[in-house]
Amino acid sequence: MKAYEKVIEKIIILCAILSTLSVGLITIFIFHSGLPVLREYGVFSFIFGMDWKPTSGEYGIFPLIVGTLSVTLGSLIIGIPTGIACAVFLVEILPPRIAKIFKNAVELLAGIPSVVYGFFGLAVLVPAIRTYILPIYQIFRPGATTTGFSVLAGAIILAIMILPTIVSISENSLAAVPHEYREASLALGANKRETIMKVLIPAAKSGILSSIILGMGRAIGETMAVLLITGNMPVVPKSILDSAATLTGTIAMEMSYAAPTHQSALFAVGIVLFVIIMLLNILAQLVMRRMGGDA
Repeated sequence: MKAYEKVIEKIIILCAILSTLSVGLITIFIFHSGLPVLREYGVFSFIFGMDWKPTSGEYGIFPLIVGTLSVTLGSLIIGIPTGIACAVFLVEILPPRIAKIFKNAVELLAGIPSVVYGFFGLAVLVPAIRTYILPIYQIFRPGATTTGFSVLAGAIILAIMILPTIVSISENSLAAVPHEYREASLALGANKRETIMKVLIPAAKSGILSSIILGMGRAIGETMAVLLITGNMPVVPKSILDSAATLTGTIAMEMSYAAPTHQSALFAVGIVLFVIIMLLNILAQLVMRRMGGDA
């Protein structure tokens, strides 16, 4: 090995060590700051409590957990099929030159700041839900009302925000499937749709699942966009048109004026968010292994 290669190797090892130490120090700091409230208030009361009223000394975050999971699940329900369909369209349907233009356009979505997505949702999506979606919803549930600040608004915006991740990684995975797979499937009598559904997507499932995991991480950790359009009401939403509050949005909104105990409770919220993300990642990797992908 040449001298400069040894230097590069040591720099890379040093970067890896610093990254690992950074994650470890951040984790220790969050747990050290949040554990006092969990010990004083009780873990069960903190997680399953129904009232988040810091001014009254009540720190139940169950509505925040439900709000976070509702918005994330909604974004995945919208974003996963849309993203995979878009990736298939780019790889298998469009001519390469035109596909490159569309791919660049989708990737541009990743560069837009989240606050811009929030403003878009605030100016366009929230009024649209109030004006157009609510009358349709009232056909099935008369008497329903909404301001437009809702779980649905958050889910739609987050679905748009996770699209670049899902589309880019899925598109690369589908493009990496050997061309012989397509030829063999078509030679055996399968049509284009059957080849895509039964050969190409299963062959690229490892990369597609990775894109979903990364998209889920982006959705559950997003703060500014959901802060602007979900209403920030710490109550358990009963429908997709109800307002909700998320863990990240609550931390961002209240940390600036929080008293010491309240601040410690917000760090405890961070601990819960950290654990939820870890559990979802472990669950996703177990699913990948069960389906034969690389975890």
